[in-house]
Amino acid sequence: MPAEIILLTGEAEIPHLTAVLLEQNPDLVVTPVSTIDKLTRASRKSRAKGKRRLLAYCTSIIVPDEVLNLVDGPAYNFHPGPPSYPGVLPANFAIYDGAVQFGVTAHVMTEQVDEGAIVAVDTFEIAPDSNFNDLEIKAYLALFELFKKLTSQLASSDEPLSEVEFAWGSRKTTYQEYEDLKRQVAFLSAEEKERRQRAFD
Repeated sequence: MPAEIILLTGEAEIPHLTAVLLEQNPDLVVTPVSTIDKLTRASRKSRAKGKRRLLAYCTSIIVPDEVLNLVDGPAYNFHPGPPSYPGVLPANFAIYDGAVQFGVTAHVMTEQVDEGAIVAVDTFEIAPDSNFNDLEIKAYLALFELFKKLTSQLASSDEPLSEVEFAWGSRKTTYQEYEDLKRQVAFLSAEEKERRQRAFD
């Protein structure tokens, strides 16, 4: 079983995710990091003897290949969107597109964002008239449940998670695309205006 898990996430998530991991393996060393500098230092200096695993959770930090090569793989990322919405701000784009289903994804980390093999997906329906904040909250809660579901193996076994039959969508959203849509002043229709308001306001 792994001796250490480097946990890349936000400050608010660290105590909750750490508690879930230690519940599964009380002997585990959990090294929380929230910045790229802390992540790089942690990957270069192990605090535990044995194998180390990297988990990233709901973070916008792009993990460099150097770090991925320093930990015992595979490393996994927990993405607050379904495979059909790789990239940034998936909830905003799903609302703007008029999607009726959303979800969360766990996948192998690679140097290229949201391209690694998918190991778990949970989906749910988007309630009518939801805005991006509603969807982000629902995805945030679903992602925590997915994390809890996978930690029994992640914290207690060196074996990789099994891949599932899902493929990433071909469109990878970007911050530039988000800003361009948000700043547009012309609308294609009243319906498109309403969707854009729910997605970006």
